[in-house]
Amino acid sequence: MADNDPLASALSGIDNAEGVGHLRHTVEPASNEIGSVLEVLADRGYVDTFQFVDDGKAGKFEVELKGAINACGTVKPRYSAGAGEFEKWEKRFLPARDYGTLVVSTSHGIMSHYEAREEGIGGQVIAYVY
Repeated sequence: MADNDPLASALSGIDNAEGVGHLRHTVEPASNEIGSVLEVLADRGYVDTFQFVDDGKAGKFEVELKGAINACGTVKPRYSAGAGEFEKWEKRFLPARDYGTLVVSTSHGIMSHYEAREEGIGGQVIAYVY
């Protein structure tokens, strides 16, 4: 199976590892986008820590899980959301209000929809986690 979306396979790998109770997961290949998404997951308390491991190829991330993820995945197609439109996407991808996080790619980098709303900027909804 050729997977052309490294972010999707990274998140489904994390989701599967969480589902079977593993406390570690290796995400490869590494990318800046995946690193930024992992940073949001760590900031929001879904993963403990993660670190980049240089394996001489694209590299990989060693992720320490903490069993806090019920589900996570990418949003396809990638929807554009204005600063005031996140509630619509929360209703669509998250189970309840203020439960879970949308990951948004903005002109200021990748961040949670909470940060984007605070800064008053929109972007593309690329992933969700709860």
